[in-house]
Amino acid sequence: MARDVQITFDSADPAALAAFWAEALGYRVQDPPKGFDSWDQALEAMGVPPERRNDASALVDPDGAGPRIFIQRVPEGKQAKNRVHLDLRAAPGLEGDARMAALEAEAERLVAHGATRVERHEPAPPLGFGHIIMTDPEGNEFCLD
Repeated sequence: MARDVQITFDSADPAALAAFWAEALGYRVQDPPKGFDSWDQALEAMGVPPERRNDASALVDPDGAGPRIFIQRVPEGKQAKNRVHLDLRAAPGLEGDARMAALEAEAERLVAHGATRVERHEPAPPLGFGHIIMTDPEGNEFCLD
């Protein structure tokens, strides 16, 4: 039986990291529960104190196709290289110079939203199509592929 998948990020600032990943993925912050116009209203009604209202955030694919992204506050900072990371398919179907130009354009766009460019890997046929390693604003690695 297939399972739904949720991807979870640990974070120092869930709201800020959610804003970055919403931009990177074309996602949106999950709507508050029915009957509330905002998450602040919902959290107030639930009795969540103001200092705890940035403990978590969730993103959803507006088309309903992609997995939910959950971002939770943790006290410790990032410790080491991620063993699992996201590949953002920024140049599907493209090859060579056209592929790398599309990846460069996406890298530039995401840097403007807080990402850091780490390293470019050039195409190396027959199996290496080229990619760019990046980090999100909290240092989590991801690739533009």
